[in-house]
Amino acid sequence: MTIRVAVVDDEELIRVGLRVIIGAQPDLEVVGEAADGAEVMATVARTRPDVLLMDVRMPAIDGIEATRRLLTASSAPPRVLVVTTFENDDYVYEALRAGASGFLLKRARPAEVVEAVRVVAGGESLVFPAAIRRLAGSYGGDGPGGGAAAEQLRRARLTEREEEVLQLMAAGLSNAEIAARLVVGAETVKTHVGNVLTKLGARNRTQAVIAAYESGFVSPVG
Repeated sequence: MTIRVAVVDDEELIRVGLRVIIGAQPDLEVVGEAADGAEVMATVARTRPDVLLMDVRMPAIDGIEATRRLLTASSAPPRVLVVTTFENDDYVYEALRAGASGFLLKRARPAEVVEAVRVVAGGESLVFPAAIRRLAGSYGGDGPGGGAAAEQLRRARLTEREEEVLQLMAAGLSNAEIAARLVVGAETVKTHVGNVLTKLGARNRTQAVIAAYESGFVSPVG
């Protein structure tokens, strides 16, 4: 099955480069482009992509607000991959909190771009523990969610196994790696991850990991 991709960036050179990289793969297809966050909703409605590569810093409507609007308004939105110049960027953190599945650096190698698209299209998220630790830690204390995030986690009533799975998710492990670590089946891990997301009200693994950091369940120090 071909993965449909749309690219949103105010720099034409970036859009062209991503189109060439993605278009060279037999299982990937660029179905739409936009030069501004204001065009995102119309582009998605017209092209129905599976994955949206979203620049985070754009005029008029930035990638954060565009991501928030898209994920709020659509019942079946595409997976959003934020594309940024700097990983230590508050814009990136806010886009991840809004529901983006992960982020890519604009200096990423073509193979990394292709792999990232495939990973999020398959239902996983790109969690970079070191980067998220730095971003979460830059807020200090409990992060932007503060006590509210801690209360949310308490009310979620995660089981001991689900808490263990969340810790491993925060460490950046995939479902397969978690299964190997816990010596359980992949389907069992998938069930636990699904339960964690549901209980935390998270759209994806990245939002769940951010909730873990903001609540103090996982420390941003280290």
